[in-house]
Amino acid sequence: MAAKSPVVLILGAGPNIGQSVARTFASKGYKVALAARSLKEADSTDNQLNILSDFSKTDDVVNAFTKVKKVFGIPSVVIYNVSAVHFTPADDPFAISFADFSRDTDINIHSAFVAAQQAVSGFAQLPASAARAFIYTGNVLNVAILPRFITQGVGKSGAAHMIWAASAAYKDRGYKFYYADERKADGSPKYRIDGDAHADLYWELAHAKTQGPWMQTFVQGVGYKKFDTIYTPLA
Repeated sequence: MAAKSPVVLILGAGPNIGQSVARTFASKGYKVALAARSLKEADSTDNQLNILSDFSKTDDVVNAFTKVKKVFGIPSVVIYNVSAVHFTPADDPFAISFADFSRDTDINIHSAFVAAQQAVSGFAQLPASAARAFIYTGNVLNVAILPRFITQGVGKSGAAHMIWAASAAYKDRGYKFYYADERKADGSPKYRIDGDAHADLYWELAHAKTQGPWMQTFVQGVGYKKFDTIYTPLA
């Protein structure tokens, strides 16, 4: 009997990172499950499963895992590529409504937590030869202040701590956890991020034998590069 294809679940399947990661993993033999608000489930194929999902609702995360397990099997790689922000005045970060703050937190932290929980449950059922990796698409906001981005900053900071804790807690079980943050060569934030650079890094991280640095600051064409912490003043 032929070996079953491995499965990647990409939560947040936008046209840049999400689609680049999907193409890369598909080209290397993975079945690809995509979950996002804009997908048409009727467009699913034998090798790609589209799952309509709203990540302001944690139940949709559970539903995505349930569907992919039923159709393709347990995902050995899970990418959380979802982010939300309601902009605030640079000089008044608390001007945002609590409802908007809560919605962004649900997307940036709570649904990511549920996704990691679901991923770990699945990893425990997979053989040691499987990739068993969870990657969160982050940015500089866990170590820097950018005016107007308080909800995303709170979310990325909370998620980064979660990934850091998980990378240590599950290391001995062979589960890998990463927070990925593309930077410019000088370490400053990169606002026009490169989908293919993310895809290349995510493939390498997922298939490394052991856990690497949990905070994967990286540069296009270079890969992982450690930078000093950046603090951007409000100005």
